[in-house]
Amino acid sequence: MNRSIVAILVMGFFGIPTFVQAQAEPEEIAMATNEFQDSFYEALKQKGIENYDKAIVSLEKCLKSQPDDAAVHYELGKNYLALKNYESAYASFEKATSIDPKNKWFWVGMYDVTYATKSYTQGILVLQKLIPLDPNFKEDLVTLYMATNQYDKALELINQLNESVGKTDQREAYKARILSQGKYQNTEIEHLIGQIEKFPKEESNYIDLIYRYSKNNEVEKMLEVAKKLEREIPTSEWAQVSLFKFHIEKNDGPKAVQSMNVVLASKKIDTKIKHRVLNEFLLFAGKNPQYDADLEKAITMLEADPTVPVAKEVGNFYYNKKQWEKAAKYYEKALATDPNLPLETPILLLQSYTEMKQFEVLSKKAQSLLERYPSQPHFYYYAGLGYNQLQQFKKAKDVLETGIDYVIENPVLEANFYIQLGETFNGLGDMAKKDFFFSKANQLVKEKK
Repeated sequence: MNRSIVAILVMGFFGIPTFVQAQAEPEEIAMATNEFQDSFYEALKQKGIENYDKAIVSLEKCLKSQPDDAAVHYELGKNYLALKNYESAYASFEKATSIDPKNKWFWVGMYDVTYATKSYTQGILVLQKLIPLDPNFKEDLVTLYMATNQYDKALELINQLNESVGKTDQREAYKARILSQGKYQNTEIEHLIGQIEKFPKEESNYIDLIYRYSKNNEVEKMLEVAKKLEREIPTSEWAQVSLFKFHIEKNDGPKAVQSMNVVLASKKIDTKIKHRVLNEFLLFAGKNPQYDADLEKAITMLEADPTVPVAKEVGNFYYNKKQWEKAAKYYEKALATDPNLPLETPILLLQSYTEMKQFEVLSKKAQSLLERYPSQPHFYYYAGLGYNQLQQFKKAKDVLETGIDYVIENPVLEANFYIQLGETFNGLGDMAKKDFFFSKANQLVKEKK
């Protein structure tokens, strides 16, 4: 709360009516009579040694001769407040304001009572009278708006103060609390758009607006704001998002890499935007393999982000393009970072090794995965496939016969098992079983059609 200690200046003039200097502490008064002066001084003395009851008695003597002396009523209010006689304190301060409404200290006294009694609604009314005399009390008004859940008024005043006197941690905490309620999101977005129009060189407004769009997952709008920021403040890290897109469109790889690295290293830029930038560069590097090293560096920069398994997504990209070697490389990287990725990733890794005909690596990797997932039929299948291609038919037989028992309602995988078992028994010279398993495979294929 705003509180001040003001020096007491008492000046006496016999025979002259009491007056209060403009905006001075009310104890700066002139005395009309020696009796008045003596009683007033006695009240101040008793208040100073915390004899508030005796101070009140002396002040009441003053009122007998000068009932409309604002300073006396103010002093009465302070003594009543010290005794926690809030009703009398408020009445005394209120009387003082009715006599001299332009003295802020009288209003401060009333405000002190409302705050002590937690009468926040009444406190707001008092502050509205006090603020024209001392604008610093707008900070208190924000607090009372928050205490009474008047968030619309609080947000409006917070934005006004942020613009006129700068931000404070307390106000930013209040604002965050208000904006956590979804209905205020659009209000804040509109406010920030207006702030950008008024102050186009203030970077924080762009960043706050980008953050608001990020909360709504409005990526395109985030990029639009970044582009506008780039026009106004080209040195901004956020501006590099827009510059990156420009360089990609112009097929300027070196400058695109430069902007991308600034974006990915920034602690200010939202991770959604970083992943968007990486995905665009991934498409670019797919057509321009000379930037593979830059891509790998970019992936490394984002690996610490737990929200998106970047290496896995890159592996999927290359898998879909049938670039098996790159796909396998990034799947391995993804699994090294997080061994608990969904089973889709190790299965695609094994298929990539199959496509590259790296059967020794395939069988070893599948066998190691079986140690971790002993009931996962895909790993038995790939291990058996690898052993068959290496002509290690006994190993293939053992692993395939074990694994097929784990196949449930998956006719495609089951047919593939039968094909591999047929290959195994062909290699072992058992033609009867070879024909048996090939026949079962054919039957499943016909049923599927």
